[in-house]
Amino acid sequence: MAKRKVEIFSAGCPLCDYVAAKVKDLSCSSCEITINNLDKGQGVTEARAYGVTSVPAVVVDGKLIGCRCGAISEDDLKAAGIGQPI
Repeated sequence: MAKRKVEIFSAGCPLCDYVAAKVKDLSCSSCEITINNLDKGQGVTEARAYGVTSVPAVVVDGKLIGCRCGAISEDDLKAAGIGQPI
């Protein structure tokens, strides 16, 4: 079964946790979610490759859809396919 790769880049702060929870709430069985805590050294290389400049950041299937809580809306997540079966 094909999966949509959803990567969340976080610093473990409340805003990052909020975005991670929003992504999880919207996700469906087609979404494979990975949370990278940059403060713990997780996903640093990937974050640089995607052009992440601030957190929280969300990448869907290799495309950066937003950095910072206010810049990542529910509509952006849905437009990226989160919550829609493949």
